[in-house]
Amino acid sequence: MAWLRRSVPAGKSDPPAMMRTIISALIGLTILGAVLGIAVLMLLFLGQDWDDALFWIFAAVMIGAGLLVVTMRDIIRCGLAMIVCFGALAGIYVLMGAPLIGAAQVIVYIGAISVLILFAIMLTQTKDAPARLVFQTQAGPAAIAAVLIAILIALAVTATDWGGVSERIRLSTAAMSKALFADFVFPFEIVSVLLLAAVIGAVFLAKREPGGPS
Repeated sequence: MAWLRRSVPAGKSDPPAMMRTIISALIGLTILGAVLGIAVLMLLFLGQDWDDALFWIFAAVMIGAGLLVVTMRDIIRCGLAMIVCFGALAGIYVLMGAPLIGAAQVIVYIGAISVLILFAIMLTQTKDAPARLVFQTQAGPAAIAAVLIAILIALAVTATDWGGVSERIRLSTAAMSKALFADFVFPFEIVSVLLLAAVIGAVFLAKREPGGPS
């Protein structure tokens, strides 16, 4: 709290910052209320079941958290929003009948990668660096790429004949494990090597001596 006392004089507050915080909280509560209200409408008036309502809630939370990841300027809060996004995706996997994939999402992405990213940010960021990092220097090209990818995904989804099933398919953990480690073991090992290379590169960058070769 020493930095807060240095930045704000004693006995004074920052009304613009407080107002921005209040407005952000009100916007967040409004969006949350709208999402929950639509879920209630789905249950009471549209004849949907709990799976459909939970899918809507998880999807809305995932999209909202993903937007926060790429729009917020505080990189620590971006990491926390990414954890929320991964958690909502894990919930969708469970609703789809793949609890093994949901558990892997929580253990690998939330329990390992997200926490590793947060610790890497906190440990490698220099002490005299600004608390808020402005890193959206390529917002325009990133937005164009996101729109193009969304169009491609929409075209692929609409052009695919998904077929129809009478009831939701539930895939057991044993069947998923057998398919993963028998039929798709080569892609699984490729991903493992890529993750190992990423970890080695992160350790090399974190342990590089100051003033050494860049």
